[in-house]
This record gives sequence, structure tokens and C-alpha cells, in this order.
Amino acid sequence: MAPLAAACLCVFPAAGARADAAPADPSTADAGTSSLQRVEVTGTRQRLDAARNALSPDTGSSVYRLDKQDLKNLPLGESTPLNQVLLQTPGVVQDSYGQLHVRGDHANVQYRINGVIIPESISGFGQALETRFADHLNVLTGALPAQYGIRNAAVVDIQSKGDTPDRGGSVGLTLGSRGHVETSLELSGTQGQLNYFLTGSLLRNDVGIENPTGARNALHDTTRQAKSFGLLSYVLGDDSRVSLMFGTSNNRFQIPNLAGQSPRFTTDGHAPLDSAALDARQNESNRFVVASYQGAIGSRVDYQLSVFNRMTDVHYRPDAIGDLQFNGIAADILRRNDASGLQADFSYKLNPAHTLRAGLFAQQEKVDVANGASVFPADADGNQSSGVPVFIQDDSRISGHLWSAYLQDEWRPVKPLTINYGLRYDQVHTVVVERQFSPRLGLVYEASETLRLHAGYARYFTPPPTEKIDTTSVAKFIGTTNALPSDANTAVRSERSDYFDAGLSFQASPQLTLGIDGYYRKVRHLQDEGQFGNALIFSAFNFEQGRIHGLDLSATYKGERLSGYVNLGLSHARAKGIESGQFNFGPDELDYIASHWVHLDHEQRFSGSAGLSYRFGGGLVASSDLLFGSGLRRGFANTGHLPAYTSVNAAVAKTFDLGQGLGKFDTRLAVVNLFDRVYQLRDGSGIGVGAPQFGLRRSVYVSVGKPF
Repeated sequence: MAPLAAACLCVFPAAGARADAAPADPSTADAGTSSLQRVEVTGTRQRLDAARNALSPDTGSSVYRLDKQDLKNLPLGESTPLNQVLLQTPGVVQDSYGQLHVRGDHANVQYRINGVIIPESISGFGQALETRFADHLNVLTGALPAQYGIRNAAVVDIQSKGDTPDRGGSVGLTLGSRGHVETSLELSGTQGQLNYFLTGSLLRNDVGIENPTGARNALHDTTRQAKSFGLLSYVLGDDSRVSLMFGTSNNRFQIPNLAGQSPRFTTDGHAPLDSAALDARQNESNRFVVASYQGAIGSRVDYQLSVFNRMTDVHYRPDAIGDLQFNGIAADILRRNDASGLQADFSYKLNPAHTLRAGLFAQQEKVDVANGASVFPADADGNQSSGVPVFIQDDSRISGHLWSAYLQDEWRPVKPLTINYGLRYDQVHTVVVERQFSPRLGLVYEASETLRLHAGYARYFTPPPTEKIDTTSVAKFIGTTNALPSDANTAVRSERSDYFDAGLSFQASPQLTLGIDGYYRKVRHLQDEGQFGNALIFSAFNFEQGRIHGLDLSATYKGERLSGYVNLGLSHARAKGIESGQFNFGPDELDYIASHWVHLDHEQRFSGSAGLSYRFGGGLVASSDLLFGSGLRRGFANTGHLPAYTSVNAAVAKTFDLGQGLGKFDTRLAVVNLFDRVYQLRDGSGIGVGAPQFGLRRSVYVSVGKPF
């Protein structure tokens, strides 16, 4: 994995060679023509891939690249969950429920596949995207060019498999600790000018959500997950193609239980329940489809036009009696979001010194929330006054749109210097109507063949995530055991920030690359998210202002047999004042945050990752990686933090050739949390933290894959 500080202008490869004369022997004509056509189509695809990359520059931003071999070198290989892959990059912090925090931000990560924005899903704890369909990926952070917006903490730009003429596939099986059974299938091939790539997986295990205790096994934590991804790409000519991309995920979770808890409420006609036997569940599903047309006009203009649709929902199903007895509310909550839109990107090579880029993005979305809650009547002090629950239906709908436009110029006034300057406009119309012009500036200076410097400034505008806006009615729950502690402003505002970034990349040797990157962000209306209530669904709210700064260090070594990397992140993230979602806070906490700069709940002062892999003779590969964290925040207004932890994973992998008839088999033995460290990600306290979670205890996995 190589950290790079800038991009270069892409040079398109020439078209495939053509024969000047027909074969003399008619019997060989078909074979010869077929071979030449394949070369031409392959060359065309390579040229189109280069053009697509030229549409997405990263000039001035910080870029971390993970190629195909990097992904395979991870202890779990391509079966590694995508969030765990991203944790091996600088400045990324681990949280519970599979969440990620990049450079002191909460979520706010944009995912792109083949240059197309994938609309965000309603976050719970299931991973909607898989690593196995990625050929390689880039993680962009810092002061991003004008074409990147909406979600700005990081851009995960995934280049999928399926744009090569390879034919074949594989089938795989992974067995592991806690009932882990995962099967996967991958198919790819070419039919004339059509490329196709299809992959899918089925997973079942007994550790769907982080264990709320440090025990080896959780109570009531089975998950079943099904995912798929497909890409169909058809080359129309030397400079154009159409593609259809789709993905699905359907994840089912049991909510883990804590044994030995005592009910806080009584229900007429029902004896107190055992907290270890509760049966709350959560289902999550995501589906997206993207149709794209990529083309060129002459040798100077490249463009890509895409239309998309994404449907996502999260459904929390309570234990009807148990949730009432332990929490005073049993709420069946369904959040559903349907988004459709278009994206257009254009690149025009004006002359050798200037490349102009422009684009549009528009999205229409609708969010429906169905919240049917059973609660107990309560007196003025909030104490239960009756054992007979009452039912309250609290449904809502939000609809609106978002659109953006950008224009930028990549200018090379002299050979060592690249300047990318541009302007972006964003407008959102949902629970708020807001807009902003955002200037961007990035500079890259090639000081020598081994030293590259970069710096940038970006004005950011982050619309509120519509699918995470809590529309709970305060008035409906007055006089019940779910009475909210304060009145509320539910109109979550768009975040506005000024982002400064500077760093360098130094090639210390042909194998060793060193990187350092510093950043500072000044924020108004800082957006954050929290889990408020028993349902494991996140709700957005705003701080009035925020200050975030930090430093990322990285080192990457790539040798013939040995490869490795080390990353260290230092982050400081604070905010002051709550200006939306106040009903999720008690009055004491609201008063404290109004007059004090508080640590954000996802601030982790120090975070680190490292990895090492070695290829022995005979094809045996041994690999290991680790994660270090100094502990996320905890306690009243995030005034404390959890203990530091280190988790190490290891694996050995080898391909066996069993000869004619059986062929090759890919095998892997992996151990997660090799030293079985007990560490806590959350303890259930802190701003927006609803439950405790511990890291996964030692787990062993054996994988067998059969390529064909």
C-alpha cells in the first residue's frame, strides 16, 4: 500500500494494432481475425479506463492506494470486511457497529465505484459493500478538488473487477469460530465486446454485532447476511462504452443481550423477564443500480454520464414485553430511504498546460419513518403510573433534493508544479434550504525525483444526512415513560468548514516510501451522530462550532518478497454548543456543552495500523496486521476516555496444484485477535453512545477457494 501526495496527468495508451493484410491461408483467417479483434477491444478498454481515471484527479489531496496484491495480503484476504480494510490506512479510527471515523470526523465518507457516487445507506452495523469485488481502491482525504463534495471526510474510490477480458471465476468456503460459515461465488468473462463480472456471498455466524461484554461469546447475536454485486460493460466503439452496475445486501441481526439485568418497569399480566432471553432484532437492506455511458469527443474531451437509484431501509423489531420492562418503551421503527439521480463529469484538455473539468450532480430522495411505540403512562416526575401500556404512532416523511455543480482547472505552469483551482456550488432542500459556493485550491510540487510536496485549501459544505434526521414528536410522548428531556430543533443544519492540508511524500529508496500530512479544520454547525434509545439506529444533530486538527504519518515498504506498512494518526477534535436534536440530551449536559469545548465522542488521540507479509519459496505467504487505539471518549460530556488497546491478526496462505482433474486450490488459515486481548470500544456512556461494545475475541478461520 503506497501513500501518494498527488496525481499526475494520464497519458492514454494507443489503440490496439491492426493487420494490414489478410492471411494467405483461408483456413487460418477466422482464428487470426478473432485474435486481432481481442487485441483491439482490450486496447480500447484500457484507453477507456485511463480516460475514466483522468475524470477523477486527486491533485493536492492526500491519497492512499491499495492495489490487488495489498488486498490479498490482508490476513482475511478479499473476505476482509471493507471497514477493516480502510482501518489499515492513515487517520482512520475504529468504532462500534462497523463505523469509521476519518481525521476526527463522524462518518461523512463518500463511496464511489468506477467514478460514480454510490448514495449513502442508512447506517446500522451491516456492511453494504464488499471487498471481494474491488480490483483496487484509493482513499482520498484532505483538501479535495472541487469535483468532490457532499461527504468530505474521505472519498473511497473503488475500481471494480470486471473491466478486463479475463474469463473464469471462483467458488469459496470459509469456516470459523462462533459458527462462522461463508460461501462466495465469482464469475467473469467476455463475449465479444461485452464484459461481465458477478459476485455474491452468504454469511452466517454468532457474532453479528459487537459483544456488550468481554466474554468470549455473546448472547443472542446470530447474523445472516447475503450480498451481491454485478457489472456489465459493453464497448460501443474505440471511444465509448455503456455499463450497468448493481449491488444488494440483506442483513439480519439479533440484538445481543446482557445477563443479570433487572427490569425497571412492570407490565400488568406479565412476570419479570430474564434479560438473557430477550429477542429484539434488526434487519437492514440496501439495493443500488447505476447505468453509465462513457465517451470521448476527439482526443481532448472525455465524459461520463450516469443515472442511479438506491433504496435502503433499517427495521428495528423490539421484544414487545422485554423492551417495555427494561426501557419503558417498545418501539417498532422502520426507516426507509429512496434516492434517484444523475451524475455527469467532463474533462477537456485545453492545451499541455491546462485541463478543464466540470460536472453536475442531482439527487431526489424520500425518507419514510414508521414508529409504532408502546409506552407506560407516567407522572410529572417521569415515574411509571400504570402497568398497562399505551400505543403511540409517530410516523413522518421527508422529501427533498440535492444538486451540485463544479468547474476546475488543472494547470501546470512549469513542469515540477501542478495547481488545481476550482469552484463548487451545492444546494440542499430537505428539512432545511441551504446553499454554498465553495472555492478549492491544491498545489503539488515535484521538488526532486524522490520528494513530492503538496498543500491545499477547501471550503466544504456538508448537507445533513436526510436518512438520519430524527423526526420524533416531543409533544406525543409527554406524560409517558418516553418523555424526552427537553424541547427540540429537529432541523439539522448543513455543516460548513474551512479545511487546510499540507504534506509530503519521500521515496527514501526504491522500496521505501515515507509520508507526513498535517490538517486543520474550522467548523460551523458541526454534524455528529448518536445512538439515542434502544434501537441501534443513528440520529444526526449539530454542534454550534468545532475545531479539528491532526497529523498522519505513514511508511510503506514493497520488496520482491517482503512488504509492509506502518501508519500513525494523531487527532484532536472538539466542539461547543448543541443547536439541533436537543431532546436527546439532559439539561445538565446541554448546559455544560454550551459553555465548554468538549471532546467529540469519536475522538481518539492516537491511532495506528501496521502490516507485514512475506512470500516464501513454493508460494507460501505469511501475513500479519495490527490495530492500535488510545481509546474513544466516554463519560459525562465525553470528559473521559477508554483504555488503549492493540489487536493483532495473522494468516498463512498457499495455492496447491493437485494436478490434472482437480487443478488449483487457494487455501488460507487466519487468526483474528491472535493474543485474545479483551478490549472495549464503548462502555455505553458519552454523547450519543447507547450501549457497551467489546472487540472480537480470538477467532480462527479456514478458507478454501477453487478458481476455474
